[in-house]
Amino acid sequence: MHEVSIMAEAVRLAVESAQAAGARRITGLRLRVGNLSGAVPEAMTFAWDVVRQETLAAEASLSIETVAAACWCATCQAEFECKDFMSECPRCHELSGDLRRGRELEIASVELE
Repeated sequence: MHEVSIMAEAVRLAVESAQAAGARRITGLRLRVGNLSGAVPEAMTFAWDVVRQETLAAEASLSIETVAAACWCATCQAEFECKDFMSECPRCHELSGDLRRGRELEIASVELE
C-alpha cells in the first residue's frame, strides 16, 4: 500500500511548513488527488489516521478533493472527461492521449494554528 508512504510524506511536508511558520499545530490538510494518479483516497484516509499520530497534525482533519480526468481533443479543440490515459473523443471519435487533468497528487492547503 503506497498510500502510507504518500501520506507520511504529506504529513512531513505539512509539519515542516507549520514549523517554518511558527504554528503550534496543524488543524487541517487538504489534498487534490486525480482519478488517474494511482492513489486510492480511501486508503489515504486510512493511512492518515496512522501517520499523523504524535505529530503537529495529530488532531487535524483531512479533506481529499478528487479530480476527474480530462483529455484534450486536438480535432475538436475541446476538453472531455476520460477514464484512461488514451480515450476516444465523444464528439469526433478521435483518440487522444493528451491528458490535461487527472494525475494530480498534491497538497492544496495546510491549515495552521
